[in-house]
Formats: sequence, C-alpha cells, structure tokens
Amino acid sequence: MLQQVNGHGSGSAAHGGESLREDLQDLLGEEVPMQQLDDLTKVNPVTLETVLRCLQARYMADTFYTNAGCTLVAMNPFKPVPQLYSPELMREYHAASQPQTLKPHIFTVGEQTYRNVKSLIEPVNQSVVVSGESGAGKTWTSRCLMKFYAVVAASPTSWESHKVAERIEQRILNSNPVMEAFGNACTLRNSNSSRFGKFIQLQLNGAQQMTGAAVQTYLLEKTRVAFQAPSERNFHIFYQALAGLLHLGNTRFADSGNEAQPCPLVDDAQCSVGTSALLLGLPEDHLLETLRIRTIRAGRGQQVFQKPCSQAECDTRRDCLAKLVYARLFDWLVSVINSSICAAPDSWTTFIGLLDVYGFESFPNNSLEQLCINYANEKLQQHFVAHYLRAQQEEYAVEGLEWSFVSYQDNQPCLELIEGSPVSICSLINEECRLNRPSSAAQLQTRIESALTGRPRLGRDRLSPEPSFIVLHYAGPVRYRTAGLVEKNKDPVPPELTRLLQQSQDPLLKVLFPADPEDKSQEEPSGQNRAPVLTVVSKFKASLEQLLQVLHGTTPHYIRCIKPNSQAQAQIFHREEVLSQLEACGLVETIHISAAGFPIRVSHRNFVERYQLLRRLRPAITPSPHGPCPNGGRSECPPCTEPATLQGLLQEILHALPAPLHCGRTKVFMTDSTLELLERGRAQVLEQCARRIQRGWRRHRCRTQARRRRAAVLIQAAVRSWLTRKHVQQLHAAATVIKRAWREWRIRMAFLASEELDGVEEKHSSQAPCSPSSSPLPPAQTRLQGAITRLWPLGLALANAAVGVHGFQRKLVVFACLQLPVGSPKSCAIQTAQEQAGVLSIRALPQGSIRFRCRKSPLRYADTCPGPSPNSVTGFNQILLERHRPGHV
Repeated sequence: MLQQVNGHGSGSAAHGGESLREDLQDLLGEEVPMQQLDDLTKVNPVTLETVLRCLQARYMADTFYTNAGCTLVAMNPFKPVPQLYSPELMREYHAASQPQTLKPHIFTVGEQTYRNVKSLIEPVNQSVVVSGESGAGKTWTSRCLMKFYAVVAASPTSWESHKVAERIEQRILNSNPVMEAFGNACTLRNSNSSRFGKFIQLQLNGAQQMTGAAVQTYLLEKTRVAFQAPSERNFHIFYQALAGLLHLGNTRFADSGNEAQPCPLVDDAQCSVGTSALLLGLPEDHLLETLRIRTIRAGRGQQVFQKPCSQAECDTRRDCLAKLVYARLFDWLVSVINSSICAAPDSWTTFIGLLDVYGFESFPNNSLEQLCINYANEKLQQHFVAHYLRAQQEEYAVEGLEWSFVSYQDNQPCLELIEGSPVSICSLINEECRLNRPSSAAQLQTRIESALTGRPRLGRDRLSPEPSFIVLHYAGPVRYRTAGLVEKNKDPVPPELTRLLQQSQDPLLKVLFPADPEDKSQEEPSGQNRAPVLTVVSKFKASLEQLLQVLHGTTPHYIRCIKPNSQAQAQIFHREEVLSQLEACGLVETIHISAAGFPIRVSHRNFVERYQLLRRLRPAITPSPHGPCPNGGRSECPPCTEPATLQGLLQEILHALPAPLHCGRTKVFMTDSTLELLERGRAQVLEQCARRIQRGWRRHRCRTQARRRRAAVLIQAAVRSWLTRKHVQQLHAAATVIKRAWREWRIRMAFLASEELDGVEEKHSSQAPCSPSSSPLPPAQTRLQGAITRLWPLGLALANAAVGVHGFQRKLVVFACLQLPVGSPKSCAIQTAQEQAGVLSIRALPQGSIRFRCRKSPLRYADTCPGPSPNSVTGFNQILLERHRPGHV
C-alpha cells in the first residue's frame, strides 16, 4: 500500500485542491498516465504538485529513473533490483544508436559521457556530479557508473585491453568496501553515510579504452574519531577491527587540582594506556608524558619550558593524536589504492570524473563539519545554476533571441555570507584562530551578528539557549552552534605528538610518520615566533576551489538522488520529504528552463561543417517566407559567419525537418528533438553516400575483375600458342634429324650393298658367266626372290639385332618376315654361301629399278648351314657372317 505523509489535513482545502486538479484535467484534455511520463518536462502544467505526483506514480510502478530536462532524477528503491543493473542491460544501452530513446537510466548518462569523449567535441573531458541528501543512493549510483564504464571502455577485439579494464574495474570495486569502512559511518539519516568527499577520475587513452583511475578525497570528518553525536556511531572500521585508537579513546584524565602537577589517570584508564601503547609500538611512559606535558620555547634565548596540561588540554591532545593517526592512515590507504589503479601520465589523454560528495545536512546539533559540507553543496549548486540556468538565459540574451526569463533561486547571497570578502563567516572564524586567544561561543556569536548584520541569508534564533547562528541555505535554514567552532577550525597538531609517532616501532606507523633528519621543528613556539595557522576551513576551501576548477574544464552531467522516505523502506513515498528535496535542488526551475529553452548550442562553423550534407536530402529550393531564424517570425535573423551557406542550409533543413531551430549571432540553438531529427537526416545522407560508394566500388571491382579475366585469357592463349609452337618446332627438328639419319643410313646401306654385289657379280661373271634367262627358276625360288626383294632390308636389320639366345628368336623373326613355312628350328638353317644356287645379287640401278642376279645369292636356305668360306665372303656379307657366328648374340 502507498503511504503518504503530506502534512495537509482533510477538509475544504483538500477538496478545493481536488476540484482544481479536475478542472485542469478538463482543460488539458485526456492526459497520459503519470507513470508513463519519462521526462518531467512533459507534465502539464509544470508545478511542484504535478512533478511530485509523476515521481510518486513512477516510484510505485518500480520505475526509479526519470529525466528532468538536463538532469536525471534517481529515486532510491530501498530494495535489491538486480535486473536493473545487469551486464546485458549495460550492453543494450551501449549498443543503442540513440540511448536517449530508451528508458531513463544512469546508463544513459554514462553512455552519453562516453560518446562525448569519443566525439572529441570540446571540452572533451566529462564529469558526472552525483548529488542528494545523505542516504539518497549517491554511493550506489557512482558504483554502478564505474561498473558501466569498465564494461564499455574495454576493446572488444583486444583481449589485453579487456583484461586491463577488468583489472581496474575490479580494483576500484574492491577498494569501495575498504574506503567505506574507513570513511563511512552511521548517522541519524543514513546507516552508511559517507563522511568524506570523493572524486574518481577514470582515465582513457586515445582509443577511449580505460587504462587507469585515480581517487581524490575531500574533508574527512576526523572529529568523528573522538566524538559522535547522540544515536550516531564512529567509523565502521572501529566495529570491524581493533586498531590502538579505540584504547586510546578510553584513556581518561582526572583534574590534578594543582597547575604544577600533571593530570592523573582515572582508575580504569591505566590498562587502556598500556594496551594502546603496545598496539601503537610506543613506550607507555613516553606516551603519557607527551599527552600530559607540553614543551614550549620562549624568550630571546629560546629557553625551553615544560608545562603540565590541564584536564581539557590532555583530552584535546589525546583526541588530536587519534585524529592525526587516523587521518594519515586514511590518506595512506587512498595512496595505496591510487598506486594500484593509476596509469602513467603519458598513457591516457582524457578522463571521465565521478563526483560523490556528502549531501546537504541539517541535524539538531550542527558544527564546523556540517558548515563545510553545506558550503560544498552550495558551491556545487551554484555550479549547476551557473551552467544550466543562468548561463543559458544570459546566452540567449547575448545571442539576440527573444526569451521570457524564468525566475530561479540564486544562492550567490548565501555564498557571499559564508566565504565573501572582506568579511564572512569563514573569515571571522579564521581570524579568531589567528588571534591565539581564548574564544567563547557567545563572543563569536556576537562578532558574527555585528559584522554581518543586514545580510539576507543570516538568521538568529533568539529562543535558543546556547550561542548559535542560522544560515538560510538553498535547501533550507540550518542552525550552527558556535561552541567548539574555533577549536575545530584550528585543528592543532603539537610537534611533540608528531615526534612521538616518529619513534614508533610499528611498521605501518613508520611509513605514516617517517623521520625527517632535516626537520627543524622544535618545541611549540610562542608569542611573536608563532607561524600562521592553516585552518581547516582554509584547507577545505582551497581543495574545493581546485575541484571546481576541474569541473569547469569538463562537460558536466547531473544526477539528483532523491530519498523517498527516511525509514529506508521500499514502496513508501513521503511527500513532504520528497517535496523539500525537490525544492532544495531547484528541480522545478530546471524543468521550466529545460522545457522552454534550447539546451543544444552549436557554433555556426561547426553547424555548417556537420550538417551541410543535409542538402542531399532534397533538391535546392527557392527561399521561403518562413526564414531560418525567424524568432517566431517577429524579428530579422542576425548576421551569420557564413551567411550564404548557412542561410541556404537552414532553409533546406527547415523545409525538410520542420522543428524549432533558432539562429543567434554566433550559435544555432535547438532542442533535443531537433538534434535527433538532424542526426537522423545526417545518418540517412551518410547511408546514401555509403551505398553510392559501395555501388561504385562494386562496379569498379567488377570492371577490374573483367579486365583481369580478359588479360588472363590472352596471356593463357599466348602461352599455349608459344608452347604449341615450341613443341611443333621440337617435333619438326626431331623429324628432320630422323629423316637425315635415315637418308644417311639408306644411302650408306645402298652404297655398301652396291659395292658388295658389284664385286660378287664381277667374280662370278669371270668364272661362269651365265644369263638369268638361260635357266628358269622354279616357283619356290621365284617366291623367295620376291620376298627377298621386298623384305631384305628388314631381315637385314633383324639379323644384325642382338635379340634372343643363340639367335633362336632372330631366326623366328626372320621366318615371319620372309613368310617361310614354320617348322622345326633345326630343320632349317640360313647359310651364307655364294657358291650355292640362288639370287646372285641385288643391285640398285640409277633409275631406281632393281636388277636381280639369280646365279648366286648371299643368302641360301637349306637344311644345313655350312660354314662360309673365308675367301668367298667379303664386304657386306662379311658383316652378316660375323653376326651369325656361334656364340654371337
């Protein structure tokens, strides 16, 4: 069930409010359900009541993030919502083309800052200011943003970059519990309240990949170590581990009754002193002496005096020792964390800063800590006002745009009251510290009231029983007690305490308090030798100015954390508490200006360079009477830097994308919706150009491939032709060699045969001349003569070839070639005897004919092969006989 605490009674007033609401609904017509409005600028009308109802409806629907123009409102759900911060959701917002179109979320702010860094638009560095009351969820919001940056700022292709980002993310997240243990405490408003400010710098390289981080802290509430308000607790670490500071806090002193004697310990404090000295590595007697006796130097001769301290001074020195050790320990812890996560200066170029500071505080008893905290919130509120409210309106006036100014709450008078010159609350408190005199609370109140009388932000509670003053902050009035302000502002550290800690045998204390051989600080000086006091307010102001200087050099983004109830329970919405927070952060004024103004401002040159390609959306048109910078059609457009280009471009844009677009003297002003239209049109043109480039490239690639294919075919044809010609030439050359060799062999054989046969013919002619026609040959010899005539060269070649064993296969081949009857190899033999009857000779005549001499033949077939006569075989026949000798193969 919804629980409301609104402080309004029922009756005529409530009935009148309901009637007015119904009349407004009738006037405005059917409205969208409140839980569906993701931007508070869309509520109509924009009032505290409608904004409150919208936030309430969305909170009860478990929708905890809502846009408020340039600010994101984050409601603390006071319950775990794991699906709202899953890695899958982070990647969804990171991969979205327009994260603004998704539901409001802190990931939207994170993605916008990351894309701003990638776009390299000045200022490149980004900062996210997370503000709100204590317990509103600032620390959790910063933690989720760091998780988001660690996920998206890692290279998807580089495993090494992913490991570096994961390592940094893990170390930062692991350092959070340690820093919260040493810097957070339970207060009246929050069980885990940050008692220090923290600025985390996430360092990115040129490729927008996370390479390191750095942590800077502000104003640790050291006084909580020694004193806690009723119902509040010390830092968490004191309930998790015993350091020697707890036992030191149990060391209590009694009044000595004699100024010349040191204050004795109470009965049960001796054990605590011994335990504390043991844990701190200090001699017990030396520790007691330092706490109870102070050493001073005075006179011209700088004589040394030792003076026992009073009970109050002993308590102050004890608390000072505890705060000094704890402050050094906290600073050392931050330095160790930075050394493990910080990158080298040359390895990063840009950064995204996360500022998590304590929210506005107002307790029953407020002192110097609350004054510094609220002072820091006033400075941050002024930074917000200057950046988004005042600067925006003033820029419209300078640019010549007609603008109905919206009244907003300016906190400059409050800042002048706190830090102004020459007289302010801080200057008066510092002056009391420099005077080095006992200061009473009533005297300080009187000085503040008399010196700052007439200031509109200074109030006074005349009914208060104790001295105090009231400051009217932007978030409401706060009453500060003057008792203890001067002592807390001094924050004195006696030199004896530092020298005592330098003598510690504890290894950690030796690191925290190193011995300096060149340290010339002696006993506490007095009189004219006292050095100027560096107060807490002065140091905090200097660190705050340094922080604001860093913020001014970045593009800020704001997240306002709202606490729906003070009981830290889910589904409970206290209207009065939320209303006070909305008024305190100036959220309504922010919504008014964001809804009626133009948050996007681009210089003429940058606008032309980025959006001149929108001319491709449609052909050029003639100027229309609407004009690009009509200011509602009531005034002329101021001169532009590039009048022709810009005027024509804006005319085409206005006709293509009708949206509120105004041109000032040096800048172009537009809303977020107009920017989305421009970016959508630009993306469309770029897509068209990309497609044209792709088509041209594909055409060029196809043509190139066709040319290469044709060239390859020509090369292949030429190579094949060359190879064929070369092969033919080789065959022709081989054939020529063969023919030449054959002709030579044929001529040689013919010559040898002619010579041989001529010699045989002459011999036989001389011995027994006979005519071939005188004795006719039988038919068998006639056939043999024809075979010899036709096939004698083949037979001659086979007879000369060494084939087979003992010439057996040679004989068979000869039989086959000569077409002789197949029979037993033994029954037929070849005889070469010129004396046997047969072919006398074969002679080649010049006319190409052959003349047969059958009287005698060099080859004779008979049953036996008698050995040739050496006297009857010469020349060519001699060669044949040598081939057929026994044993010749």
